[in-house]
Amino acid sequence: MSEKEEELQSLDELAAEGEEADFDQAEATYDEIEALRAERDEFRDKFMRALADAENTRKRADRDRREAENYGGSRLARDLLPVFDNMSRALAAFKESEENVPESLLEGIELTMRELINVFKKHGIEPIQPEVGEKFDPQQHEAMFEAPLPGTKAGEIIQVSATGFMLHDRLLRPAQVGVSSTPAS
Repeated sequence: MSEKEEELQSLDELAAEGEEADFDQAEATYDEIEALRAERDEFRDKFMRALADAENTRKRADRDRREAENYGGSRLARDLLPVFDNMSRALAAFKESEENVPESLLEGIELTMRELINVFKKHGIEPIQPEVGEKFDPQQHEAMFEAPLPGTKAGEIIQVSATGFMLHDRLLRPAQVGVSSTPAS
């Protein structure tokens, strides 16, 4: 039995025998119990806060890890976009050319282009390929110029200069387009 418990028991015995107990000592013991309860509550509060902080840190680390997996290669992907652009221009030039282009060269460029697109898809990179006549969307398109064009409405895409790309749900590069500024008649 602890010293405090013995004191409480002796106080109870004195009271039971009808003798007058030392109320100052009883009050001091009560104050000590209240101080211990307050300290217990303080430690419980600190423990709960530390537990919540640890859980928040775990969730934040998990979210950061997922973002690193999904978006960590965005700089490399952005650096590969000019390769895609140059290969697209080369294919377009060969197809428009009246010169006799070796079939094996054209086939090699097309295969390389398909492989690049497959690698993009594997890593969550999707092209944004707007069509002429679509409505301009500032969330996915970048207006390179604005010009009045008869037969179109203001805000319609009139030319596509470059394909845009999304990396999962983030814009990697907006599609570069020309937009009609024809006022409504």
